[in-house]
Amino acid sequence: MAIQAIFATPGLSRRGEETISPIILLRQHEKQWIIATLYIRQIVYRLHNHTCFPHQTTIRFSPPMSCDFISLVSGNIASLKPYRPGKPIEELERELGISNIVKLASNENPLGPGLQACEAIARCIQDLGRYPDGNGFVLKQALAAHLSVASEMITLGNGSNDVLELVARVFATAEHEIVFSEHAFAVYPLVTQAIGARGIEVPAARWGHDLPAMLQAIGEHTRVVFIANPNNPTGTRIDAETLDSFLQGVPNTVLVVVDEAYREYVEESDYPDCVQWLSRYPNLIVTRTFSKAHGLAGLRIGYSISHPDIADLLNRVRQPFNANSVALAAAVAALADTAHVERTKRINDTGREQMTVAFHRLGLEYIPSAGNFITVDVEGPGQAIYDRLLHKGVIVRPVGDYGLPNHLRISIGLEQENARFIQALEDSLGCRE
Repeated sequence: MAIQAIFATPGLSRRGEETISPIILLRQHEKQWIIATLYIRQIVYRLHNHTCFPHQTTIRFSPPMSCDFISLVSGNIASLKPYRPGKPIEELERELGISNIVKLASNENPLGPGLQACEAIARCIQDLGRYPDGNGFVLKQALAAHLSVASEMITLGNGSNDVLELVARVFATAEHEIVFSEHAFAVYPLVTQAIGARGIEVPAARWGHDLPAMLQAIGEHTRVVFIANPNNPTGTRIDAETLDSFLQGVPNTVLVVVDEAYREYVEESDYPDCVQWLSRYPNLIVTRTFSKAHGLAGLRIGYSISHPDIADLLNRVRQPFNANSVALAAAVAALADTAHVERTKRINDTGREQMTVAFHRLGLEYIPSAGNFITVDVEGPGQAIYDRLLHKGVIVRPVGDYGLPNHLRISIGLEQENARFIQALEDSLGCRE
């Protein structure tokens, strides 16, 4: 019973399993023991802190002490709207007092980290009193070998978002322009506005990047172009021929960032291998992450591959400890765990089929996706359907902020999670007979 109780602990057993071999099941139980150990340590830590600090006083500022701090910042910061991530499970539990929640909102890996990554995490716990390697030497060496590039071409980030911001900070100022597509990742306009640069949003074509139009948008003040391939939140992708043609027309004084956060999920053979193009296009920067297919979203670890001179400039601005010890160790292990990535892809393919069949049955149009998510038109205000789904214990992602007010973005989960969402969506739409 004690063992069953540990495995049934919320947060440890939400990732249900399909029918799998006893060997794989045993390995999953080993993984659960590692997670259970960390979970118990967390509980002990919280109890210790509660005992040491039983009473905490909340500091409140009365009106006479208030200050118009917003007047102290530049206009681009004052008007900046912060990025809104997918609603956490714990937040919905607090708001509605419900449990057994399914989250399909943040394009996370429903399997979480692989066993090798979990073992690496457990091994490095005892050394957390020391700072991490500020240069990330071991991970950079592993990435260099994996990608067949020099380690001097790699820049590590606190997630690939961190690297995207570094590029904007290093290469653009308030005098410059940054080009990106309509319906593209929200971080592109955010980092552009944060540094005071002018954002050029190019209208999308068939929900994705219109590269000929983006090429035309490049002017004498353009310093950076952001391209997501596949794109989030629409899931569209760009083939090698189209991207190559675009890069040929870009001046070498303009940095082109190809964001490949979802590259592992692409199945088509014409998907470009941008890392191999770096010798042809020295102004190209490729960003990738361990958050998606590798299941390390909570550790925040990503990287870029670029010309060594670009990497040198990025590393001058990068904070020395932006990648923590646990993330570095887990990423090295995850990079070697190709079996976990392959299993992730198989589950994603099956889940994508499960979702699209349901959308066809419900008569809903969706955007064909090359990622681990699907954006669907719910034929009305997406926010309203999103709110109904919340009350049914299902979290998805409204994308009105991306210019898609009638759509929802659905992350692909495990079979039972997908089924739970489909039933909740059917009920929310009033389609159930």
